Formats: sequence, structure tokens, C-alpha cells
Amino acid sequence: MNLKSIHNIYFIGIGGIGMSALARYFAVNGKNVAGFDKVQTKITDSLQEVGVKIHYQDSVDLILDEFKDSTKTLIVYTPAIPENHSELTYFNANGFNVMKRAEVLGKITENTICLAVAGTHGKTTTSAILGHILAESGVNATSFLGGIAENYNSNLILGGDKISVVEADEFDRSFLRLSPNIACITSMDADHLDIYGEANALKNSFKEFANKVSDTLIVCKGLPLDGLTYAVNEKADYYADNIKIKNGVYFFDVKTPTEIITNVEFNLPGKHNVLNAVAALAMANNYGVSLQSIAKALLSFKGVQRRFSYKIKTTNLVLIDDYAHHPTEINAVVSSVREMYPNKKVLAVFQPHLFSRTRDFADDFAQSLSQFDELILLDIYPAREKPLEGVTSKWLLNKINMANKKLSTKEDLLENIKQSNAIIKVMIGAGDIGEMVTQIKEGLENED
Repeated sequence: MNLKSIHNIYFIGIGGIGMSALARYFAVNGKNVAGFDKVQTKITDSLQEVGVKIHYQDSVDLILDEFKDSTKTLIVYTPAIPENHSELTYFNANGFNVMKRAEVLGKITENTICLAVAGTHGKTTTSAILGHILAESGVNATSFLGGIAENYNSNLILGGDKISVVEADEFDRSFLRLSPNIACITSMDADHLDIYGEANALKNSFKEFANKVSDTLIVCKGLPLDGLTYAVNEKADYYADNIKIKNGVYFFDVKTPTEIITNVEFNLPGKHNVLNAVAALAMANNYGVSLQSIAKALLSFKGVQRRFSYKIKTTNLVLIDDYAHHPTEINAVVSSVREMYPNKKVLAVFQPHLFSRTRDFADDFAQSLSQFDELILLDIYPAREKPLEGVTSKWLLNKINMANKKLSTKEDLLENIKQSNAIIKVMIGAGDIGEMVTQIKEGLENED
């Protein structure tokens, strides 16, 4: 299918982070774009500002007539949409060209030099750093990100059509649709077992992705894959050492197979983010960007929204927002907050994401969450799933070894947070907890 011949593009689930980047890309490149999502958010609002037409009820009657011509309209959907969705059913039954998001991304990038970042953790931040490095270094790449990059207030860094940066998503084996020239794999921890069934199937999928890389594969040291390695505080093909923190900023040296650069400055908290920066550096350097240009770009990188994002940062109160929804990611948050604020009391507010993930990693969640001083647990965010018998936040809470822990409704959350005397408050999860952060921030700031 030739995307250039398509005039209308309709997205089902247009507000998703990956879907919205595609929708914005097509809209700013002159396509007629519309779509459905079940929730109005800042992302959907920003799409409407560039002319995208969106409605919020699953109704064929709300689809504009111009998008009901199967010869001129491409339908893009996310696997998170249920099969019985009435709009998706209508398009499938009426001869439309219906494609998953990953297929469309594969089509866009197949004729580009594609730099792809894969991994169960770290891929959003790493791909955002990489996209920023290329943009700052004068490389005219278009970057499709899985988060809102603070420097651009967008999940799309718009550039030319010769070079692309993509976040290669393992969910639903989407990344196997890509044709990467240079790729990085950050991690292969078990996740998405609702899709894969078992951890080995997930690992095999990553190996299949690695085999698709045409030029250079870069892997976090320790992964069972052949490629250039990267690491922090241990020798690898690319590695950072001599790491210091001054006034909340990292300084480190990076050694590559051929060069050394000293005193690189990086503002994101947490050693896992130094590791992400080294991964992005390795990819950009392999593409041909000089270490000096990379270091200059790292200095100006502001981060990704909902990745250890400061919402309040004063002497007496710190509010941090983070997307962590897997035990390994929560451990990274704990490590970062303890490193930045040693000996401070920390309250975590966590909204589990998916019943299946909560069930599959319950003991690991209990262990990671018990590292905080206090915990408030919200109900499980279902996303695409129906409830599983016995899998509840109360069930998870009972597994957590902590004296100061409680369940909360969304309605009571602000009051429960106010009752804590912890100076450091961290809100974590991949569900709609991100939409509540502004309200919590305002409530805490307005407290007498």
C-alpha cells in the first residue's frame, strides 16, 4: 500500500501515545486526519489544535462522511481496542484497508535509515534522548516517541523522510514490523505475559527483532544477544564511569571503542538514565555523530514527561510523577529518589496497571513497593482488560510488608496524601493517575 496515495486517515484509539504521534505526523504532512478515543486528554486536545477531528463515543454515526469512502481512507487501530468495537467492526465489514499502528509505522520507516530502540524498560527515554541528539546535531530525522519529550512538548520530533527514530514496542510483537538499520535493546525483563504467555516467548521475540537489524545492534551488557555492548561502571564497548553528582547533576566520562570523552554533563536523575544516555550516545555515534556534538546535546536534554518529572520542588515538599508500571521500573524510581534525597521520608502513590500484570508480578510488586516509607494504593487500572477473580489492589496490599500502607479511592486521594508528613511524594503508574497529578499538585500547593 502506498501511503502517499491515501488522503484520509482515521485512527481508532487516537489518544494513545504511539497512535497520537502517527496522527500528528500525518496531520502536519497534509493528510486529512480524524479519529475516536474514549477519553479526552491533553494529547487529544493538542491534536485538535492542529486540525485533527476527534469524537469520544464509539459510534459509527459520529464518523464524518468523508472518512466513509473506503477507496480514499486508511484505518489505523491500536491492539488495545477490543475486537467488538463498533467502529472497527464497521470498517472491517465494509472493505476498508485496516492496519495496526505498528504496520503503518513500519511502512513509514521502511524506506528510511531507521534507528530503533527496543526493550521492556528505558526505550522511551532512550529514544527521546537519541531524537534530541540528532536534532541538536543537525541530523534531519523524524522521531516517533512513546512519551512527551519536554524539549519539544511533543511525542513527535518532526524532520525529513530519510532518517527515522522509532520506539520499537514489544507489545503484540509490534516491533517485528520494523526494518531497523541501527537498533538498541535496553532490557528483556518479563512483561506482557497476557500476550506472550511465558517469559521465554518474549525473549525469543527480542531475538527475532535482533535478527532484523541490518547494520549495527547495540545491547545492554549482560543480555543474551550478540552486538556492541553498553554499560555503566563496568567495561563494555561503550561505557560510562567516573560518575559524580554535583547539585543534582551527573558528570561522567564515556569510553567508546575508539575514543574517550570526559566530563559529560546530564541532568536526568537516576543511574538508569545515565545508562539510557550511554545507549543513545552509542546509537548516535554509530550513525556518525561526533562525541562532542552528543555531549552538547545531552547537556540540554530536559527529559520526558512522566519519567521522574518534578511537579513541585521546594525545600519542604517535592512531588514527582513517574510512568513506572513494572517492578523493575519501580525499583529504578526507588533508586533515583533515594540517591537524590537520602534520609528523607518518601510516600508512594501507586496505581497498578492491568489485572494480568498485577497477577503475574504480584510478589515482585510487593517487594519493590515495600522499599518506600509509606504507600497509598489505588484500584487497578483495567485498560484493555476485564477483572480477574481475586486480583485486586486489596489483595496486592496484603502482600506488601509495610506498616504505613492504605487503599484509597480517587475521590479521597488528595486528602490521604495531605495526611502524610513525608516531604517526598511520588505518584507512579501507567493508567489515568497521570491525569490526576495536576489536581494533586494544585491541592498541595494551595494547602495553608
